[in-house]
Amino acid sequence: MDLDAFESLAEDGEGEEQEEFGFSRNYFLARDIADEQVLRAAASEISPKNEAGIAALLRSYKGQYSQWLFELRCGFGLLMFGFGSKKALLGSKKVLFEDFASAALTDYDVVVINGYLPSINLKQVMVTIAELLEEKQKGRRKASTGNRQRTQQQFNTYPIDDLLIYLNDEVADVKDSFVGLVIHNIDGPALRDSESQQYLARLACCFNVFVIASIDHVNAPLLWDKKMVHTQFNWCWHHVPTFTPYKAEGVFFPLILTSGSAVQCARTATIVLQSLTPNAQSVYKVLAEYQLANEKEEGKLLPSECVNTLYTKCRERFLVSSQVTLNSHLTEFRDHGLVKTRKHSDGQDCLYIPLSSEALQKLLSDLG
Repeated sequence: MDLDAFESLAEDGEGEEQEEFGFSRNYFLARDIADEQVLRAAASEISPKNEAGIAALLRSYKGQYSQWLFELRCGFGLLMFGFGSKKALLGSKKVLFEDFASAALTDYDVVVINGYLPSINLKQVMVTIAELLEEKQKGRRKASTGNRQRTQQQFNTYPIDDLLIYLNDEVADVKDSFVGLVIHNIDGPALRDSESQQYLARLACCFNVFVIASIDHVNAPLLWDKKMVHTQFNWCWHHVPTFTPYKAEGVFFPLILTSGSAVQCARTATIVLQSLTPNAQSVYKVLAEYQLANEKEEGKLLPSECVNTLYTKCRERFLVSSQVTLNSHLTEFRDHGLVKTRKHSDGQDCLYIPLSSEALQKLLSDLG
């Protein structure tokens, strides 16, 4: 068999597998099998298997805590991988990442990022770290004339690049004052973009910051280039399978066996909105109310007239102070898939919420 014939046969086989997978996936997606709450309740009642073995495995990792701490003090970042949720391993004080943080990092402040959340404010994380290190310098600043202590409000006005410069330079002389950054799912949906990874890599380079992270996606290493892996994060890889379910990590993903009802759609949108600021939620409510009031007009929001109307309504409720603020909210909604753009019959682009009227009403009810 020549090479061309072999490649053709391989492509045919691959195409058949993809087609078969597509049929099976579409079958389940098309079935209204159960309400999500019913299915999640049923899943929570499934008794775990081999609990004793899993507990013994997690206990065995405690013997590595001193080694992990030594690696952190040597300037390495810890990267945990393996099957099963690492949240129980890395970090709340009730369980072993978080148990490590509470047991072995008692002399340090610890900041936790849950990378499996729909959205994450990295700037606020950096502000928090800056505040913690600033607190360490309080005594020196009191003794030094001409220096005044920075406040949280001042740090909030810093651009991210200035925060990184502050963390890397101005607090580098604070001996033995470290902040541990624990990142559950550094490969999570909200952190997979290149900009977020670059900021995290630069944060990991800061003298007083050490990073402990977990990954679960098979392609997670593709997020980093050689410099990020070996110089900035300086990863020390640890294979720590836990075989525990991804309960916390999976709560924001719709179950494939659930129905695509209005209740489900509204609940998914509500979960995403709850990760945003109260002001953003209120602006979205105004947008939803406007779309419901204009159902007969395809819920259209034309840039020239309707966005101006939306801005007026939001300003009357003291939700925004300028058109720029409103545009930033709309951009955030687009990024999270809460708002989409489509062509109207007259050729103009318009904004719309991709939910049915029933789902929108349920969403407004859930948001209160």
